[in-house]
Amino acid sequence: MSDSPARETSPLERFFAGLNEYIFHGRMGVVDVQLVDYLSDLLLRFVRTDALVRVRRNTGQPVTEVVQMLLEAEKRVGLARRDVHRHIGDVALFWSGMFPESLQRRSADQSIDGFFSYYDQGKRAYAIAADIEGDESRPTSELLQRLSEQFEMCAYGLREVRKEWEQQADGEGGLLLS
Repeated sequence: MSDSPARETSPLERFFAGLNEYIFHGRMGVVDVQLVDYLSDLLLRFVRTDALVRVRRNTGQPVTEVVQMLLEAEKRVGLARRDVHRHIGDVALFWSGMFPESLQRRSADQSIDGFFSYYDQGKRAYAIAADIEGDESRPTSELLQRLSEQFEMCAYGLREVRKEWEQQADGEGGLLLS
């Protein structure tokens, strides 16, 4: 038994955890608890839109396009480089999974991000981040490598999470979260 107090969780955190567990564990049969917990945390982090643009230039301006983030990552070393590549993977996975229709619109507009695959860049970014050793407060290199290798499955699962979320909002969901 642990002497450390249980961490208090918010209703939103419990919602994302329950929904991800339902989809990934229950419907998809994915038993990788670390991976599913990471995806729940990803959704929780990106509820705040400022988390999507946390990479900044030297001037303090936010970097909004993945191509610009890649350029910023190359200017960094060590853990800072790892963090930017992890963020690139997270952004690519979030948009590929939760809002893939927005990526189709991006490719149709003049965005520089419209010229490459979010899947390829997300997988590549997670693989680069995995190759840079982290510390205890960061996701393990093994987890980042799994995110790279299973990027498509994670994106598919997040699309299923969104569908379930929308069905629940419409009163048709198969999972009741309270």
